[in-house]
Amino acid sequence: MKTIVIVDDHTLLSQAISGLVNSFDNFEVLYTCKNGQELLDNLRFENKRPDIILMDVNMPIMDGIEATAQVKELYPTILILALSVEEDDHTILQMIRAGAKGYLLKDTEKRTLENALNELALNGYYHTNTVSQLLVKSLNGNNKDALRDREIEFIKHACTEMTYNEIADVMFLSPKTVQGYRDSVFSKLNLKNRTGLVIYALKNGLFRP
Repeated sequence: MKTIVIVDDHTLLSQAISGLVNSFDNFEVLYTCKNGQELLDNLRFENKRPDIILMDVNMPIMDGIEATAQVKELYPTILILALSVEEDDHTILQMIRAGAKGYLLKDTEKRTLENALNELALNGYYHTNTVSQLLVKSLNGNNKDALRDREIEFIKHACTEMTYNEIADVMFLSPKTVQGYRDSVFSKLNLKNRTGLVIYALKNGLFRP
């Protein structure tokens, strides 16, 4: 059973989310907090710490971005899933950079929330396609080392058990062209081997096993 703490300044919404999470088979809510400071105080004095924190972004006293950064520093084993009404790219990236392992909007469906929690507990992260794309854009910036769409496609195939020749077949390319993609990706990401590429792809949500 994975334990959850909910951090949200709207009491009724917090209670509703708590009831929802408690209805899931593998999760139970330990307690709720109204802001980041209350969360940190509880983490400091409570004997039992949660496995996962559902963190709102906009809260009084201490917001979710600052609270996430402090939890990440003080309690690195606790996983944080942002659950917010904010959907602008800047806010999402701020939360991910602060240490959140996923980002969901509050109008998400029950099944999506349960799936996110299960993936977070199993893999250590939950990245939607939107978050993955934002991370790639953020990492790429506007420089000459930006990953191209076909290179990202190559990365996804390279995370499987396919050989480079098999990847060339499914991408309808020559083996030489695929080798060029490999060399380019390794150079841009400063990687030395395929194992490092798989780790990179998993951490940045480009591939899900």
